[in-house]
Amino acid sequence: MNDVTLKVEGLKKAYNMGKPNEVQVLHDVSLQVAKGEVVALVAPSGAGKSTLLHIAGLLDSPDGGTVAIGGEDMTKLGDRKRTAVRRNDVGFIYQFHHLLPEFSALENIVLPQLANGIAQADAQAHAIDLLTRVGVETRADHRPAALSGGEQQRVAFCRALANRPKLLLADEPTGNLDPGTSDRVFEALMELVRSSGLSALIATHNLELAGRMDRIVRLDAGLIA
Repeated sequence: MNDVTLKVEGLKKAYNMGKPNEVQVLHDVSLQVAKGEVVALVAPSGAGKSTLLHIAGLLDSPDGGTVAIGGEDMTKLGDRKRTAVRRNDVGFIYQFHHLLPEFSALENIVLPQLANGIAQADAQAHAIDLLTRVGVETRADHRPAALSGGEQQRVAFCRALANRPKLLLADEPTGNLDPGTSDRVFEALMELVRSSGLSALIATHNLELAGRMDRIVRLDAGLIA
């Protein structure tokens, strides 16, 4: 059994390759996230953390190096297989919630499951369970515009976990929230992650929140420091 959910080795990424204005974003980056482990990715702005998360989540391709999820090398997969892995095995959370405004909180969590072939009754039951775990089940019928910032982000967490992924990738998931709300929302995220048993790589500028995760990885100028 493979005990490593995410393994990236020797990642390199540059933009405008071969041109005078080439920008080298990642330089030989390697890291692992074990099953059930929550790793904080701490980096200053422009250090390459979003690029690293996009490559780890198969939203972008590296110029060199490999990405393995669940022990399977993802580097040379075709577009269809990469899309299937993103849909089934990886959950994404961003600084902004990106909920669909015309649908309720419940529907935002049900829809990804329906797209994955889950029966509607089962999808709704799972969505209610997730909302209950983060304390917003009473807001299930509200559209995003009727929710507070903290509630919107908690719904986004639930949506990311709707299809029971192996790996959660989060880019500054509490970055748009005030400190008090950020703390409460982070606790909700950690409860979801721990109770689901998945692995997580969470980028944050907040060193206090980073210190509450299992391990801290620092990325600076495209290198693991």
